[in-house]
Amino acid sequence: MTGFGRRLVLVLLALTATAPARAEVTVESLLREMTDYAAVARWPEPAYTCRQASSYDRATVAPDKPGWFANSDQNQFVRVETHQGRTEKVMLDADGPGALVRFWLTTDRNKQGRLRIYLDGAAEPALSYPAYDLLSGDLGVGAPLVQPHPGYQPDANGGNTSYLPIPYARHCKVTWEEAGQSARYYQINYRTYAPGTVVRTFTRADLDAARPAVARAGRALAMPPDQPAGRAVSQTTALAAGGTQSLDLPAGPAAVSRLELRAPADERALRSLILRMDCDGERTIWCPVSDFFGSGVGLNAVASWYRTVGADGTMVCRWVMPYERTARLSLLNLAPAPISASLGVTVSPWEWDARSMHFRAVWHYESGLKTPPERDWNYVTIAGQGVYVGDTLALFNPLPTWYGEGDEKIWVDDDTFPSHLGTGTEDYYSFSYAPKPVHQTPFTGEPRLDQPMTQGHNTLIRSRNLDGIPFARRLKFDIELIAWRPMALTYAATTYWYARPGATCNVEPQPAEAALPVPTLADAVAASKPRPRPGAVDCETMTVLGRSGDFFLGEQDMAPFGAERWGAGAHLLAKTTAVGDWFEVQWPAAGAEARRLVLHATQAPDYAMLRFAVNGQRVEPLFDGYADGVQPAPPFELGVFAPHDGKFTLRVEVAGANAASKGARYYLGLDDIVAEAR
Repeated sequence: MTGFGRRLVLVLLALTATAPARAEVTVESLLREMTDYAAVARWPEPAYTCRQASSYDRATVAPDKPGWFANSDQNQFVRVETHQGRTEKVMLDADGPGALVRFWLTTDRNKQGRLRIYLDGAAEPALSYPAYDLLSGDLGVGAPLVQPHPGYQPDANGGNTSYLPIPYARHCKVTWEEAGQSARYYQINYRTYAPGTVVRTFTRADLDAARPAVARAGRALAMPPDQPAGRAVSQTTALAAGGTQSLDLPAGPAAVSRLELRAPADERALRSLILRMDCDGERTIWCPVSDFFGSGVGLNAVASWYRTVGADGTMVCRWVMPYERTARLSLLNLAPAPISASLGVTVSPWEWDARSMHFRAVWHYESGLKTPPERDWNYVTIAGQGVYVGDTLALFNPLPTWYGEGDEKIWVDDDTFPSHLGTGTEDYYSFSYAPKPVHQTPFTGEPRLDQPMTQGHNTLIRSRNLDGIPFARRLKFDIELIAWRPMALTYAATTYWYARPGATCNVEPQPAEAALPVPTLADAVAASKPRPRPGAVDCETMTVLGRSGDFFLGEQDMAPFGAERWGAGAHLLAKTTAVGDWFEVQWPAAGAEARRLVLHATQAPDYAMLRFAVNGQRVEPLFDGYADGVQPAPPFELGVFAPHDGKFTLRVEVAGANAASKGARYYLGLDDIVAEAR
């Protein structure tokens, strides 16, 4: 061997000896990552993808296929297997190396059964829970790493969410066994690491060895450390209407490790006061301050790992925000009145490298979101490389009924089907069987709920920690709009993500929307009350003169379908059963002159074609009662008629059914009749 060859071998041996060993992923390392604010601000190392297994309705296959909004999101499993004579339903079957990082479960009051987690192909489960309940095992891991859903009781509807990381080297399978079948819902978020990543498979012995780390993580999550080391920079200012004030931060590389804001507890002021951040020449944050800090509309208490809003009005963000060269924070007052605000920042040292990312937050607002029809509403679509780390949904619901049947659909990079498809809006935000009262956990919560049945303002928050979603090129986040009753919602979604410089998204600043007056619960209550039409006679109050059979004929409360859309919040329902069924009703006329009679009726999937006659005179054409949902029909002109003996008589006869009608097919509903001057 030549002298050069010997020297080359010595150099290679020296490099090998001094190269750091590849870090092993363990329960303890994942708990350290969970409670390290700076960890998520760098591209993951070791690299991983994050996906979700869930009980979503399997009729959902593609946007252009029937079933895209299918909503039977329970009892859906990968397959059924037999183990030692047991029938087990597979929830998750994933190759490793990987880790379970969030496990959400809920069910009806029947929690009998057994949940099992098999790791690395073992015949026996590493974990086995004696019920559909992550709190019922004997691991000795409680809150905040395992959280009961608000209002949880062992013998009532509800469930819980576990953030205890469960790593595995080669494979993970989760199964469910029960004798009968009840409503079972689940979401499992899991990481899959790049091939070659060294992962130590979870064992009970490892968990016992990690008890000190579990306790430290639990204490930190319950009481987040709030004073990081660094240089404090602050500014107090009075912003005129339309004014802007900026604060230049110390030259980088550096990182904002704590951001604090104080402002008046006025709903419109907090929605119209905008936080903007620019890092290294790119706008990285544009958001109303109350939305940014997770409060939604107004000042509402928030107690989470990354954000806190106190009763004294102090709003704190602990997401680390690195920059390489320059950073500027700005406050913009879009309100019509002056606002006083104080901004406090802790700037800490940061080593900028190829894995460093900017923190980003954008606000997407839209009002008048009508459902039905069911639709996907976009939170954000991002182009670039980064990690999605959470969102705040601040919405206004005009009606006292549940708005959130819709599932999240998250597309990552080259997905041809969402790699995250959920089971309901409340499930994404880690509670269940909505509505539920105001509540807080380290990573999710509901800081505002105006009314128990969700009328008015609602705020939902989720921050993703170990379940952050890396994307190499693209991420698209949609949520379905599906409510229990027809309504027109207002949604404002603030999304938080880290990205390498140059990333872009489809959400631009919305200053006009941020400057709008804030609707109130009183507005919603007033708008949801039925408004009788002037001069209308409600059909359910008319005198029944006769009918062809003994079918039901009476008043139906339309509250389940939006009572405010019917004149008095009700209509006259007839459950007729065949073509030719008829009935007659009569009401007094206001005067002797002839009037134009306009009928307001109801359409529904099982409503019939109708023939009318007024005072014995047939009306043309037929009325078609079919629609694919329950809704008020367009006004139907019966014609001009003079009263007989001071009264009008209406005959209603079933003439047939629309070819598309379903179910009973011959039902009908009549709201009211208005007599107009000719």
